[in-house]
Amino acid sequence: AGSIALIADAGHNLSDVLGLLLAWGAHWLSRKPPSSRKTYGLRRITIMASLTSAVLLLVALGAIAWEAVERLASPQPVEGMIVIIVAAIGVVINTATALLFVRGQHDLNIKGAYLHMAADAAVSLGVVIAGIAILLTGWLWLDPVLSLAIVAIVLIGTWHLLRDSLNLSIDGVPAGIDVEEIRSYLESLPDVERIHDLHVWALSTTETALTVHLVTRRRTGNRFLEQLQQELKQRFSIEHATIQT
Repeated sequence: AGSIALIADAGHNLSDVLGLLLAWGAHWLSRKPPSSRKTYGLRRITIMASLTSAVLLLVALGAIAWEAVERLASPQPVEGMIVIIVAAIGVVINTATALLFVRGQHDLNIKGAYLHMAADAAVSLGVVIAGIAILLTGWLWLDPVLSLAIVAIVLIGTWHLLRDSLNLSIDGVPAGIDVEEIRSYLESLPDVERIHDLHVWALSTTETALTVHLVTRRRTGNRFLEQLQQELKQRFSIEHATIQT
């Protein structure tokens, strides 16, 4: 069809298919039980998958942007009708796929897959509109301009995924968890004089871990620790808390 916009849409779709395969594979591997060599199992592979997905998409966007800039300087004929038909099929498929991931948005891995597919549907719709415009007006510059617009739109969404994935991969505190709020809560507990060595990090894209040392005025028992672990889970979504008094 000679359309770089259609190639941009296809390239985005291809990277998302790879992203979906990565998400599925990571989810499957993360459910494997821990072993003597991997005591946390393979939960962290979900973080690696979301990071890889973001990087693949950025590479595809870079290649598309490069080609689009060249097309601006030298416009080429575009078969508008082919663009419309192929992009319309993309709208249907991407919308149907995105609906499969509406649930499970608390998981960064699933959220990344959902955002990719929803963005694909919107981008494909834009390509359909551009194909109609080119067919009616013959404005060939619309094709590379739309391609650059697609790159910009997808880049915005991908940047957040890349940032969050990088943060989790270096043991950063997961988004939505306030460490100072956790610190204040722990320091407000009866018999707790002070705390130190508070660490919060992600075991996977859905599970968060915490370790902390509590200095207490008197000896505490297992019941105190069990209640505190339950409270941390309910208040702050900390699924795996290790507490030393």
